[in-house]
Amino acid sequence: MNDQHDHGALGDAEYAEFMELAAEEGFDLEDVEGAIEEAGHGPLPVLAVVGRPNVGKSTLVNRIIGRREAVVEDKPGVTRDRVTYEAEWAGRRFKVVDTGGWEQDVLGIDAAVAAQAEYAIETADAVVFVVDAKVGATDSDEAVVKLLRKAKKPVVLCANKVDGQSGESDAASLWSLGLGMPHPVSSLHGRGTGDMLDAVLDVLPDAPEQTFGGAAPGGPRRIALIGRPNVGKSSLLNKVAKENRVVVNELAGTTRDPVDELIELGGVTWKFVDTAGIRKKVHLQQGADYYASLRTAAAVEKAEVAVILIDTTETISVQDQRIITMAVEAGRAIVIAYNKWDELDEERRYYLEREIETEMQQVSWAPRVNVSALTGRHMEKLVPAIETALAGWETRVPTGRLNAFLGEVVAAHPHPIRGGKQPRILFGTQAGSKPPRFVLFASGFLEHGYRRFIERRLREEFGFEGTPIHISVRVREKRGAQYKKKK
Repeated sequence: MNDQHDHGALGDAEYAEFMELAAEEGFDLEDVEGAIEEAGHGPLPVLAVVGRPNVGKSTLVNRIIGRREAVVEDKPGVTRDRVTYEAEWAGRRFKVVDTGGWEQDVLGIDAAVAAQAEYAIETADAVVFVVDAKVGATDSDEAVVKLLRKAKKPVVLCANKVDGQSGESDAASLWSLGLGMPHPVSSLHGRGTGDMLDAVLDVLPDAPEQTFGGAAPGGPRRIALIGRPNVGKSSLLNKVAKENRVVVNELAGTTRDPVDELIELGGVTWKFVDTAGIRKKVHLQQGADYYASLRTAAAVEKAEVAVILIDTTETISVQDQRIITMAVEAGRAIVIAYNKWDELDEERRYYLEREIETEMQQVSWAPRVNVSALTGRHMEKLVPAIETALAGWETRVPTGRLNAFLGEVVAAHPHPIRGGKQPRILFGTQAGSKPPRFVLFASGFLEHGYRRFIERRLREEFGFEGTPIHISVRVREKRGAQYKKKK
């Protein structure tokens, strides 16, 4: 199975040709192979780190990801509380969900612990359960154990704060939790984390269990309906579902749980997930709203397309932008639905268009529909917009065509000279789709503005409507340049 992944989305012949090109340009072939594999991966398996407050979860997460979060490139737009990071251990890559930042200001510690564990269970393929070995198992820990058992997800028990031999017996007492062997770890000093991660890799699947609807032959595509509270998500769902409802599958729990609906639109069956609205920043929320935003994040992870509803009668807010950022960072196809359009007067419409130009810049590539969930106005435009976004999300440009295009762009618009040097894009490939992921190989560092210019030109040339695009750049090592001069 792994051989398939090595080439990303490249066929064998295309891959061989590409590697030849890389060798001619003096690149380290292992580095090139690694770059393609990295960009070409499908969804990564998810590891959640859960446990009571102050057991050292965030320190452990930093240890696992090697503090790589510091170098994650900030996306222009809105900053948000990051909870998901990419990590690598023994050559395998996976996502880590850090639940450490979610504890403050939630209604009571028990609510926080329960919410984390629930979210972890919903989104993770495996769980690291962190317990403070010095304190031992508490009632809160026992409550989490019950949730984990019910979920039937693989669990690795981490006995944290074991700094030396003396702590080993504290760790051993955690066998009583019934989750198997406790792994003694000091996340502060790194002691024992390697053995624990080996155990994680043993239980972590190669790919996430959650398969997209489109992955099952003929299965309905999954659409997450997201937006802040009272923006009209439920009204929209009710409107599209009227007379077209195939099956209603209410998930257990409160009205704040997502409800999956199989709905026929435009002759096609789609799976809509209605999500409770997102309010404020995750860790500032209390009680039910807190759960709601976690569930929204889970729904976005499970969907292929996010239909983001914006209430046009109100000013586009930071909350709206945070929701958009969440969907973009999750790499989903995106449609923006401007709701309550029929309630606008001329003046509000004028100001709204100005707001869209400035505030919605980060998703100017997303198809837009102006709808009214209440009256059903323009609902028929929703399906073509979703289909357009999915088509963009799945688009793949053959390597030969991409390089011909890059050659023309670089010749017409070279990178600005910086410090006497002029970096050049030498060649590139699209290593994956859903969303489209490109790797560009260059002779020097490419500035952010130039990368944005390349993305804009890629969109103009190849479409990619309704999808985020990921571009990573690999710079040729110095020895490659010397090797080239010698030739």
